[in-house]
Amino acid sequence: MKTFRSFPLSVRLLLVNQMGVNTGFYLLVPYLAGYLGGTLGLSAAVVGVVLGVRNLSQQGLFLIGGTASDRIGARTVIIVGCGLRAVGFGLFALDGSLPVLLGASVLSGLAGALFNPAVRAYLATEAGDRRAEAFSLFNVFANTGALLGPLLGSALLLLDFRVAATVAALIFAGLTVAQALTLPPRPVPPGAGPVLGDWRECLAARGFVAFTLALSGMFALQNQLYLILPMRAEQVTGSAASVAALFLVSTVATLLLQVRVTRRLKDCVSRGDAIALGLAVMGAAFLVPLLPGLVPVLVAAFGLALGVMIAQPFVLELIPAFGREGVTGTLFGMFYLASGLVAAVGNVVIGWAGDTAGGLAWVLCAALGLGSALAVRRVRLPERTAGP
Repeated sequence: MKTFRSFPLSVRLLLVNQMGVNTGFYLLVPYLAGYLGGTLGLSAAVVGVVLGVRNLSQQGLFLIGGTASDRIGARTVIIVGCGLRAVGFGLFALDGSLPVLLGASVLSGLAGALFNPAVRAYLATEAGDRRAEAFSLFNVFANTGALLGPLLGSALLLLDFRVAATVAALIFAGLTVAQALTLPPRPVPPGAGPVLGDWRECLAARGFVAFTLALSGMFALQNQLYLILPMRAEQVTGSAASVAALFLVSTVATLLLQVRVTRRLKDCVSRGDAIALGLAVMGAAFLVPLLPGLVPVLVAAFGLALGVMIAQPFVLELIPAFGREGVTGTLFGMFYLASGLVAAVGNVVIGWAGDTAGGLAWVLCAALGLGSALAVRRVRLPERTAGP
């Protein structure tokens, strides 16, 4: 709490906001597929379309959200994004017809595409030279919300899914009002040219492009907490209940260790070394489940979380340093757009490998982590942030 109080009010508001965002999101989304296929009786194909539309609306529009935060101000984009998420989740509570469900999916996905890069751009600007610490706390608050959300959602589902959707919508509505009243406005950097000019400027930054490509493997590995690790846990135990233990290990580890890990590394290790170490730890973690039993899977979940704790705050710290202040949101938008696309392809390849005999999927993940670590070591990082 001492570290939290040492930041300015704007940073503290964004951290609490992220906890609320994740609470509202995980209160509803993990149970959405069950509601669509079970209560509403939709086919698996239609469920896939509804969920896919939400994911595509978010991943595909990150660049738009980032650019918007540069042009009209991150604060405005954050408020609009949370408002749209409130409307989208509210629609899930109102009607079960397919057009309404698709509209709710588009709005909730668009909302994430708006406020995700905007929040990170605002936080990067407000935190100044303490970006790594700020993003470390950001991860802690985000994981707290990710832990609280499913617990609250499972309780509300005892009443009805629409009750859960209503509560989630009210959480985002409350966040929208709170941000409008308390989040300080900041001037938009002057001298903005054409939008395509900003995009070309970011793509012309070879260091940023190389950094983005090298780090996209990190997100592909993170996604395995939702794919091959749960599959392996259920396979070795014969029970779906064991999957909950994976998320418990990952979340508790992050809450207990994230700030300590970042504080220990930020003054004694270069940013490139810290990120490479984190990626290598993430990759190595996927070799452990080649051993039999549930314990190796839990160890892998902990190793994956530890690698993210080591690398992610410094990754988010470095992204704005590749360009001028006026394209901070665009840099974050491009980074998350590319990472999302690579993660989607990675899920397909790793999922295919998981269906084959042997441990090909685990070896692929380990190789991806090691390859990403080596790639980061070859990227020329911005000099003003590369050192300890």
